[in-house]
Amino acid sequence: MPEFIPVIKKDEIQHQISRIAETISTDYQGRELVLIGVLKGAFLFLADLVRQLTLAKVKIDFLQASSYGADTVSSESIVLKKDIDVDIRGKDVLVVEDIVDTGLTLAYLINHLEGFGPSSIKVCAMIDKRERRAAAVNVDYVCTTVENGFLVGYGLDYAEDYRNLPEIYHMKL
Repeated sequence: MPEFIPVIKKDEIQHQISRIAETISTDYQGRELVLIGVLKGAFLFLADLVRQLTLAKVKIDFLQASSYGADTVSSESIVLKKDIDVDIRGKDVLVVEDIVDTGLTLAYLINHLEGFGPSSIKVCAMIDKRERRAAAVNVDYVCTTVENGFLVGYGLDYAEDYRNLPEIYHMKL
């Protein structure tokens, strides 16, 4: 049975989301923003984030990519499972990630989205974890930086389990 060590409490998660939502709202004031959540992990973070934005026009879409499968380390082979439906040509895009770890999936997704001709692409991540960073990616908005460990909860999973946990935990197998 895995052991769960608390890393980020529920109240701290919400505090960080409020802080980042205020910054994003200021940065995109008067502009139309398209939020693209990376499934499945970012769905909780995106839902909490979008409810705190004060922008008048926000579109939401999702894409899904996978590189972990049922393991605790990236396979480094990215598979696009679901593409976006919204037209992002000439629009400001904010990719919303649960966690940026190796950066390989994010680099792949940014390259993919650039092909649709948006006017800008920025990245917002709940967690920036640089321990195994293998691709040079810029994370423009970060709620929390975590140095190491395999994390679950608040959308983060291990083999599709533990996403429902209300806080973020370091999972030890």
